[in-house]
Amino acid sequence: MKISGFTFVRNGVKLYYPVKESIMSILDLVDEFVVAMGDNDPDDKTREEIESIGSDKIKIIDTVWDLEKYPRGMEHAHQTDIAKEACVGDWLFYLQTDELIHENSVPLIKSACEKYLNNKEVEGFLFKYIHFWGDYWHYHKSHLWYPREIRIVRNDPEIHSWQSAQSFRRIPDFDGVSYRKKAGTFKLKVVLLVI
Repeated sequence: MKISGFTFVRNGVKLYYPVKESIMSILDLVDEFVVAMGDNDPDDKTREEIESIGSDKIKIIDTVWDLEKYPRGMEHAHQTDIAKEACVGDWLFYLQTDELIHENSVPLIKSACEKYLNNKEVEGFLFKYIHFWGDYWHYHKSHLWYPREIRIVRNDPEIHSWQSAQSFRRIPDFDGVSYRKKAGTFKLKVVLLVI
């Protein structure tokens, strides 16, 4: 069994995202980690921050964002799909650059991936979220902040990032542009991971 990690980023360090910490939080779990690196501003140091991790598991793909073709956050989904398509694992672990996994959860996640590897009815895993706000002692908990989201999916070409890269859906015959279209798409069959 192989697990790929993947994400997208653009101007991550300049915008104070914990890019390095995010990647490092699952690096021991994955066989590779693919980063779709957007066209950063000249004064951004995201590439240097990622390269400072010093892992040969990390693969950076240079991309250019097109906000006219992919408006209303859809460029995020497009960039997510670029990274996803470059992954070779059986399971693909999507971690946005403001998300982290606690190190105690890594063995439980790996165990779940092994357990359901051959059960094709399971298309992914749902994670519970804590949305920290400002510091580690405050967090949001309301209907405006999603309590759970899909973060691990099978390496299946019909599974795509959805809307503004918040989740994933099965999209047969995807046109490569309509990330917000709901008609003709399907929710994934997932298992909630209690970690």
